[in-house]
Amino acid sequence: MSADSNDNGVVTIASAHGAAASADTLEALIRARGLILFARIDFSGDAARAGLAMPPSQLLVFGNPQAGTPLMQAVPTAALDLPLKVLAWEDADGRAWLSYNATEYVRARHGLDDELMKPVSGVPALVEAAAR
Repeated sequence: MSADSNDNGVVTIASAHGAAASADTLEALIRARGLILFARIDFSGDAARAGLAMPPSQLLVFGNPQAGTPLMQAVPTAALDLPLKVLAWEDADGRAWLSYNATEYVRARHGLDDELMKPVSGVPALVEAAAR
């Protein structure tokens, strides 16, 4: 895995912490920046409750309506990729990763203007900070 975005627009970077600790750090950073944490989904916990096993995996869904709403007003289908999401997960070897949609991919996918994308372009820095 690397920080490069593949053709599917997903960027994945290694984390120095486990998935849960990475998600905790990311949540703290989200809140410290005044963003709204809309949801934190514990996929592995839900799987365990259903009698299934999977490595740790949590999805954080967050954003700021002042940043996201103009994108959805301009192109309603942008709501398919908003609010922003970051997945904290571990592979079968126990290595932790953080994955998110590349800003450029979202921009191109929905034909959004560069200016409109500026308010949501801080995701890479946020994820990098959580991964350290």
